[in-house]
Amino acid sequence: MFFFDPTYILILPAILFAMWAQARVQNTFHSYSQVRAKSGITGAEVARDILTKSGLNDVRVERIPGNSGLQDHYDPRSRVLRLSQQVYASSSLAALGVAAHEAGHAIQHHENYVPLAIRSSLVPIASFGSRLAFPLFLVGFLFSGTSLSWLMTAGIWLFIAAVIFSVVTLPVEYDASRRALILLSQGGYLTQNEVPHAKKVLNAAGITYLAATTVALTQLLRLLILRGSRRD
Repeated sequence: MFFFDPTYILILPAILFAMWAQARVQNTFHSYSQVRAKSGITGAEVARDILTKSGLNDVRVERIPGNSGLQDHYDPRSRVLRLSQQVYASSSLAALGVAAHEAGHAIQHHENYVPLAIRSSLVPIASFGSRLAFPLFLVGFLFSGTSLSWLMTAGIWLFIAAVIFSVVTLPVEYDASRRALILLSQGGYLTQNEVPHAKKVLNAAGITYLAATTVALTQLLRLLILRGSRRD
């Protein structure tokens, strides 16, 4: 059956990796959200100061509900940097790292950073593909040998778009973290002894994107194997 087949052994290690990565980023963020930066500056103040120094006075910094520190993001369409309460109003090492990371995305957008532009252009098709890929593949799989079998291939191509989006996200996120650490150090928001701790938070977050990409790639391999076996 489609939902219970031996190909699941392919994605099990990737899923376990993703679960470990998620637990690690949550634990790391929680640990360093308890450690206050010596500068006493908040995440919102760091983000605003970085944006101002980068000539991005038109980018707003907004507070959003939530305290996980994982829903913070920069919206290039509305040019708004949104920070959760635990980042916006906190002066912790974790908060400053996340705020600077999101400011890094705004700078990427301002500089027309190519991977970010590619990712942004892929958002509509990736969103569409992630929703419809598996339903289409399943219909084609169940009705293989009929006029509907082509839906397996259509589902795979839609899922490929989502995989490409995930792959392109990696350089975007790692570059934003690289920029963040430089900005935090050179701007004097963190001391040289504090920067490595902020790096741990950003590295942990980066691993979650790597894990997500690994899961997507193994899922794609699984779909290809299933299509091949159905054709046989």
